[in-house]
Amino acid sequence: MNIKLPFNVEIGSKLTLIGGPCVAESWEVCCEIATYLKELCLELDVNYIFKASYDKANRSSVDSFRGLGMEAGLQILEDIRHELQVPVVTDVHETAEVAPVVEVVDILQIPAFLCRQTDLLVAAGNSGKVVNIKKGQFMAPEDMQCAVDKVMSTGNEQVMLTERGTTFGYHNLVVDMRGLATMGEIGLPVVFDATHSVQLPGGLGNASGGQREFIRPLARAAAAVGIDVLFAEVHPNPEQAMSDGPNSLSFDDIAVVLREVKEIYDIQRKNR
Repeated sequence: MNIKLPFNVEIGSKLTLIGGPCVAESWEVCCEIATYLKELCLELDVNYIFKASYDKANRSSVDSFRGLGMEAGLQILEDIRHELQVPVVTDVHETAEVAPVVEVVDILQIPAFLCRQTDLLVAAGNSGKVVNIKKGQFMAPEDMQCAVDKVMSTGNEQVMLTERGTTFGYHNLVVDMRGLATMGEIGLPVVFDATHSVQLPGGLGNASGGQREFIRPLARAAAAVGIDVLFAEVHPNPEQAMSDGPNSLSFDDIAVVLREVKEIYDIQRKNR
């Protein structure tokens, strides 16, 4: 099932990248990232969707930077969408957030921790927007059918499913590549979140760590299994990122990863 978005982006027609910073730190950082990724995707013939969160409601510490707030964060997303002519996606955490967010974005993203929240899924479905549901770190891939059914109970069939790793002991996630195939059998676009999949939740004590060195092999493996969308958090200087720096990619790194994934995607698609 293909999903059509504004600016001539059609998920399923060719490889799509959802990329951006974990959180909208500032207009300058978001614009720099979005501009670079749009140009990279044009070069590689890949669809591009900008991602940033206006609020990270699940940070490890109460003192962690959560974002600029809804008003300022949504303004950045709106400006990116208008000035760069790219679709945008962001997370929603509560039903009350859906109405103001849908005025700006093209895709509503349901965080992994909230993928069983019936009221949130139904509210997202009722918005009429595309809904990207991240598979909970505690969920079996086949159980995501129930989350899909909740959104589709509203009549909205524009749903995507994202793999972002499964809890495996303390401070660790693993990716079972079989899950990509299992979710693919549901008949919806499948997204591989390459950067959150190497996150070490709470691994730094008051923040999450990450194993950036494994992003590249996992992304290649996911492309070989079969995905429609690659999701990656990207930052011009990951070591200075205000959220998820340890599992974010630099500009040079995302260029390498995306080129490799595109090559494998094209081969896999011919044999699909």
